[in-house]
Amino acid sequence: MSLHILIAEDDARTRSALAELLQREGYEVRVAASGAEAIRMYDAHRPDLICLDVMMPVKSGFDVCRHIRGSNLNIPILFITAKAEEIDKVLGLELGADDYIVKPFGAKEVIARIRAVARRCVSSPTAKTLDHEMDFEMGDLLIRPKQLRAQRNGQTSIELTPRDLRILMTLHRCTNEVVHRHDLFREAWGAATVPSSRTLDQTISNLRKRIERDPANPVIVQTVYGVGYRYCLDKD
Repeated sequence: MSLHILIAEDDARTRSALAELLQREGYEVRVAASGAEAIRMYDAHRPDLICLDVMMPVKSGFDVCRHIRGSNLNIPILFITAKAEEIDKVLGLELGADDYIVKPFGAKEVIARIRAVARRCVSSPTAKTLDHEMDFEMGDLLIRPKQLRAQRNGQTSIELTPRDLRILMTLHRCTNEVVHRHDLFREAWGAATVPSSRTLDQTISNLRKRIERDPANPVIVQTVYGVGYRYCLDKD
């Protein structure tokens, strides 16, 4: 069965070239010229994979990614954009994107990235089970995977991204054990080749700001310097 891909790109020439490239590879392609149109087409057709530009009219690619991740944690999402700043890459990955390709891009690179993302998203055990994961506790937090939220003391609600959840699930599964950085990359990003080291550090830092009572002295996501991270039932 052919993979169905939705391309959201406001530049007509880029949109046409990318669609033609993917069609030549045997993929079934639909295109959207704005973020709002991309959301409508996603809701109507439920594609297998999505390629998003960031800067689009009405709604940005980031807005589209947030909308999709609100109901679907597993569909592969790639950003293909001219926004090359590290902060944009980090934001895209934190929102749940599986890859981030900077324009101008090579045809072979795009095809290789799409194949890799589709393959690992289909085969990743974490991707298959995330939607069905039961609630679990970490410290004074109750993690609710199906809701993409955590709760403190049954009251305070904290929003989580799919990648946040994968990090927390991995640390919880390995309670009292050190999770090496490359293992956390593999579980949270599902990639054979890891993003930059700073990407993981920034993701952990942002996660701590939301879930830790004192982010400067974390209890839930503890650093093991030079090795990785861990969650302990007792900090000491």
